[in-house]
Amino acid sequence: MDPTHINDIYVDGAFMANDKFKIRYELHYWETDLTGSSQSGWESLLLKGIWFPKEGVWGRATARMAVGLEWILDLGKEESGIGSGSNLLGPFVGVALGFKDGTTLIPLLQQFFSYSGTDVSTTGIRLIAIKPLQKKMWLKLDFIIPIEWENDGAIPANAELQLGKNFSKKVALYVDGLIGIGSDRPYDWGIGTALRITY
Repeated sequence: MDPTHINDIYVDGAFMANDKFKIRYELHYWETDLTGSSQSGWESLLLKGIWFPKEGVWGRATARMAVGLEWILDLGKEESGIGSGSNLLGPFVGVALGFKDGTTLIPLLQQFFSYSGTDVSTTGIRLIAIKPLQKKMWLKLDFIIPIEWENDGAIPANAELQLGKNFSKKVALYVDGLIGIGSDRPYDWGIGTALRITY
């Protein structure tokens, strides 16, 4: 049997509403054969508000605390294999640690719960590491360990490795490699590419 696939085509962005409040958004469109036939459609809309209440120095690093709320609106149809069947809210707390060599570490803790649709209660433990490289390039690791309490404590862990290059102050291109980890992994592997425009 051929493996199933998902093509996730999305646009995302972020902007600072003021010095202490950031807004992020994502809109996802899927092409998939999860049901055994080719299906496509809008999958989800994500909006995230991030407030930075405090910043300072912690040891050898600068530290910036972040708290916020993520809203995920399911736009898909489960019978087509698109969408989760749940609308979610996800409060979170994290801290960005900046080091002298330009490396940034962001440990993050987030709790997702459904307010409509299928019951969801998931605790997400996440670590993001960003390392600047020569020739205006960067390397990013995004490691996610979600614990699904409504699914017998399943842990569909995954990791993303991103390599990007800035071509100007406003234009960058990056590629992603994704891998599922453990017996509960949400997928085996994936690759992606994206164009980033700063406005």
